[in-house]
Amino acid sequence: MQIFGVDIGGSGIKGAPVDLDKGDLAQARHKVLTPHPATPDGVADGVREVVERFGWTGPVGLTFPGVVTGGATVRTAANVDRSWVDTDARALFSERLGGLPVTVVNDADAAGVAEMRFGAGRGRRGTVILLTFGTGIGSAVFVDGALVPNTELGHLELNGHEAEKRASSKAKEDQGLTWDRWARRVQKYLAHVEMLFSPELFVVGGGVSRKAHKFLPLIKGIEAEIVPAQLQNNAGIVGAAMHAAEHG
Repeated sequence: MQIFGVDIGGSGIKGAPVDLDKGDLAQARHKVLTPHPATPDGVADGVREVVERFGWTGPVGLTFPGVVTGGATVRTAANVDRSWVDTDARALFSERLGGLPVTVVNDADAAGVAEMRFGAGRGRRGTVILLTFGTGIGSAVFVDGALVPNTELGHLELNGHEAEKRASSKAKEDQGLTWDRWARRVQKYLAHVEMLFSPELFVVGGGVSRKAHKFLPLIKGIEAEIVPAQLQNNAGIVGAAMHAAEHG
């Protein structure tokens, strides 16, 4: 069974048909840059470009980088334009895609669901936290396999700063941080999240997960096991398609 998944991020919009039996992309993904400002109309045009690239005419699952309630309404917009707040994203995307059936879910929640079924969290019980390091820091919290939605732990305050402003991969790039210096910031952040939730497992996702060998060995003093996401930066696309299959 295939369903189209689209992962909307602060820097890019990427999508592809997903083979839900394998938990993997059925074709190579297509990516366009997220417009700036990332307004609802601009982002919707980007989504349409990605979907039309494949000639897709079936259900589409989408992620959004913020809190999504009721499967439709955007409540926060930290890394996209503020005009997203209170937007009915499901109606907007369905209209822009010519009436195709659409579902919308928080981006990190989608990535987490994919990792729990097909990736690094498969079969794990207890508290598992996936953290995606990208333009911001997304989070997905699971307790015995059940998702606690819309946690948004990247916005925790840490040493007087919003955590994602100091420890996201965008912060590393913008501030020219070495892997060692950035890893120390990530370590402080993980220690703070561990103090609050005492997870058994951290799964580190986002595009930077492809380079996990460069920074995970530098992180010390965390009791929980820390592993890179197995689906890497495709987890959001896979999770979006899974959400569409289950909730569309």
